[in-house]
Amino acid sequence: TCFFENTKAGFHSFLDWITQLVKGCKLNQVIVGMEPTGHYWLNLAHLLKENNIKFVSVNPLHVKRSKELDDNSPTKNDVKDAKVIAQLVKDGRYAEPTIPRGIYAELRVAKKLRDLLNVDLQVVQGQVHNWLDRYFPEFLTVFKSWEGKAAIHFLKLEALPHELVKYTDEELLLSLRQVVKRSIGLKKIRAL
Repeated sequence: TCFFENTKAGFHSFLDWITQLVKGCKLNQVIVGMEPTGHYWLNLAHLLKENNIKFVSVNPLHVKRSKELDDNSPTKNDVKDAKVIAQLVKDGRYAEPTIPRGIYAELRVAKKLRDLLNVDLQVVQGQVHNWLDRYFPEFLTVFKSWEGKAAIHFLKLEALPHELVKYTDEELLLSLRQVVKRSIGLKKIRAL
């Protein structure tokens, strides 16, 4: 058994262990099997690819189900998982992942970041809609969208409806006209 950290030194100790196994057992080929959970497997996959060592991945759902079949228990520990992964690889139940390089790797990372940012954006938009629905439900009857220039500027006043009465209609209009020259007038201010 070989335990190693997800670090350069850990990876090199793993490579040394593989080299010892190849020599000691007189092996022609080695296949490293892994469960691709999160991002932790990527650095190891890159290192294995650089060293021309075949690596494969097993489906995490297959690992979970196989554990339950072996001992009727879904408990999780590293040794048990390693045995299940090794069995799945031995049985040919794996996939050979594609590790892109260069611009393709950058595009994959960019897409992942874009997806994460879209999720974050949806969360923020949901929070703003929640806030407006709770504290200022009339807002969207006056403005088509809370994301327009005038609406955003109005929201930056950080004033709840009962606090808006502190401002005169003219003060609000002057404030908004600094940002938006057209499509805002006293009629809209009074409606709000």
